[in-house]
Amino acid sequence: MSLDFIFPVLFSFSCGVVLFLACGIFKERINKILAFIFIKLLFLVYSVQLIYFCIFRTPLSLYSITGAGDALRLKDIVISAILKNIAAVILLLVPMMLFIIFHRRFSFFRVKPETAAGVLVFCLISFTVSIACVNMTNKNTLSQYTLYYKTFSPELSVSRLGLLTTMRLDIQRLIFGFGSDHKAAEVFSRPDGQNTGRIQDNRAGNEEEGKDGKSVGSSDSSGGIGMNESNSEDNSKSDRMDIGSETGMPKAETSPYDIYNIMDIDFKALTEGEKNPAILDMHRYFSTLQPTKKNEYTGMFKGDNLIMITAESFAPYALSPELTPTLYEMSKRGFVFNNFYNPVWGVSTTDGEYVACTGLIPKTGTWSMAKSGKNHMPFTMGNQFKKLGYTTKAYHNHTYTYYKRHISHPNMGYDFKAVGNGLNIKETWPESDLEMIEVTTGEFIGLQPFHAYYMTISGHMNYNFYGNNIAMKNKQYVEHLPYSDESKAYIACNLELEFAVRTLIERLEEAGIADKTVIAISADHYPYGLPRECIDELAGHKVENNFELYKSTFILWKKGMDPVVVDKPCSSLDIIPTLSNLFGLEYDSRLLMGSDILSDAPPLVIFSNRSWITERAMYNSITDTAVFTDGSGNDSAYIELINSIVADKFLYSEKILDTDYYDRVLPKGN
Repeated sequence: MSLDFIFPVLFSFSCGVVLFLACGIFKERINKILAFIFIKLLFLVYSVQLIYFCIFRTPLSLYSITGAGDALRLKDIVISAILKNIAAVILLLVPMMLFIIFHRRFSFFRVKPETAAGVLVFCLISFTVSIACVNMTNKNTLSQYTLYYKTFSPELSVSRLGLLTTMRLDIQRLIFGFGSDHKAAEVFSRPDGQNTGRIQDNRAGNEEEGKDGKSVGSSDSSGGIGMNESNSEDNSKSDRMDIGSETGMPKAETSPYDIYNIMDIDFKALTEGEKNPAILDMHRYFSTLQPTKKNEYTGMFKGDNLIMITAESFAPYALSPELTPTLYEMSKRGFVFNNFYNPVWGVSTTDGEYVACTGLIPKTGTWSMAKSGKNHMPFTMGNQFKKLGYTTKAYHNHTYTYYKRHISHPNMGYDFKAVGNGLNIKETWPESDLEMIEVTTGEFIGLQPFHAYYMTISGHMNYNFYGNNIAMKNKQYVEHLPYSDESKAYIACNLELEFAVRTLIERLEEAGIADKTVIAISADHYPYGLPRECIDELAGHKVENNFELYKSTFILWKKGMDPVVVDKPCSSLDIIPTLSNLFGLEYDSRLLMGSDILSDAPPLVIFSNRSWITERAMYNSITDTAVFTDGSGNDSAYIELINSIVADKFLYSEKILDTDYYDRVLPKGN
C-alpha cells in the first residue's frame, strides 16, 4: 500500500457508477439479474487474473488470451494454483455471497431520471478528477501518466493504476490499436539544460584506445553512461554519432568495421528516402546508438560448432557437484558469469526463449515469438550460421505446435523437429530431455560445422512425485535430500537435463569433436512453478523478489578452455550479441537490445517491470527507489536517464517486431 493506491480508488468511483446505472435502467427483475451477472463477472475476471498471476507472475493481457490455451493446457497446474490460493479466491467470492444472501433488502427499481442525472454528473466529475491526478504525474518516466497514455506495462499499470483500469486500457488498445506510432520515452533535461536519452559510451570516439589493462566487464568509473541529444534534428554535436556518414559511425583512419561490430547500413540514404514517420524515427534512433567494440574474445570460437540449449525452469538451485557434476563442472570451467539474470517477461514462458534466441525484448501483450515467425530475423543463431553453410537443427521434446514453434523456429533458420513432426520419443508428462538427445545427436554430429538448438521440457512444473513422470523417474537420486517433496521433485526433474548433457558430451567425445563444439545453456525463466518457500529453502535464505529471484546461470563452455570469470551484470538479452562476437559473426550491435557481455559496453540488465541494474545502481520500479552500488549518493538525473534508455529499448524492440524492421535495413537475400 502506498500513495499510488489512490488511483485505483479514484477510477473505481466512476466504474461503480457505470455499473450502478446499467443495473437501473430496466424493470426490477432485469436489473437484479444484471447486477448478479456483473458481480459474477467481476469475480470470474479477478479470480482468473489472480490464478494466472500466481502461475506466471504477470497479469493476463487480452493479447495473451489467444495463446493462453497452450499455457494453461495442464489442468493440474491450474487446480494446484487454485488450491494454494483458495483463501484469496474465497475472499473474492464475498461480494457475490453477500448479494445472494441480502439481495431482497436492496431496491432494484428503475432509477429516476433526476437521480440518474445526478449520479452521472458524479461519474463525470470523479473520472475527470482521476484523469487530472494522472496528468499531474507526468514528470516521471514510469509515472501513472506514462502508463496511462504511452506505455503498456501491465505489471506496473496494475500496481499504479489498478487492475480494472489496466484491463480497460487493454481493451481500448486492443480495439483502437496501440503500437508502433506511440512514443514511450520522454526527453528529460538535466540541470545544465542538456537533454538525455541514449546510451553513449564516453570512450566511443577514442579509436586509439587499446584493450590492455581492462578486466572483463569493466568500464568507466562513471558507469559508462554518457550524454547526447535525443530526438534532435541537430546532428552536428561532438557527442553524437554522425548520422550523415555512410555507416552512422565516427570517422577514423581505421575502418570502423575493424573496430566495431557493425554492418554496412547506409542510414543516411535510408533516412533521406523514407516517407513513413515511424520508420524514419527508427532509422534516426539506431544510427545514433553506440555499437560495441570488438575485443580480445572476438572470433575465439570461429569455425566451431554450437549447441545452444534453452532449459525449462533451470536455476542455480539445481546445480551441485554431487548430483549434477557435468553441469556443475561446465558452470565453473567455461565462462563464469557471476551476475547473470534471467527475467520473466509479460506474456508467456516462450518470451524467455524469444529473448535468448533473438536479443530483443518481447512486446508486452503479444506472443512475440509466434509473431516473429513472419519477420526477417537475421541475427538468430540459426540464420547466422545457415548463411555460413552450417547444418542447423532445432528440437523440442513436446508438441511441435506448442506456442507455434512450428512457425517461429523454421523462420529462425532451423530444420525443426518436435513431438508430432519427426521427433519420436515416448510421450509422457513431461517428456525426457535424455531421450531427445539420444535420438537426435546422430542427425548433426557427423555434419560439421553444425549448430543445434534445443528447447527442453523435463524441468517443467508441477513438481511432485505422482503426476510428474521425470520426477518419479529420478526420485531415487533425491530421496536423501533434506528438503520438502516439491523441492526434491524440482531437483529430480533437472537431473534429466544433467543426464542429457552428459550423454551429449560423451557422443561429442566419441566423434572426436568435443574440443570443437561450444555448448551454451540458459533457462527460459526461473522455476515459478516452485512455491516461494521452496525457492527460499533451496537457496538457504529468503530470496529477494525484484532482482535476486531472477538471478540465474548461463553456461558457456568448450572442452579444454581456461575459465574466464565475468563479474559484469548481464542477462539473457545479451546472449545473442555475446555468441555472435565469440564466433566472429557479422552482426550489427546497434540493432539488438542487449550487448556483448565481453565488450567494454556499459552493462544494463532490464527487467519486465522496467527495473534495471547498471554498474552504478539497482533501480526498483515498483517502489521507485534506487540503491547506488558504486558508493555514490542518490543521482535522480542518472535514474531518469537510465529510465529513458530502458523505455527506448522497450519501444524500439517492439517497433522492430511490428514493422519487420530488419527486412528494411537488411533485406532477405541481400
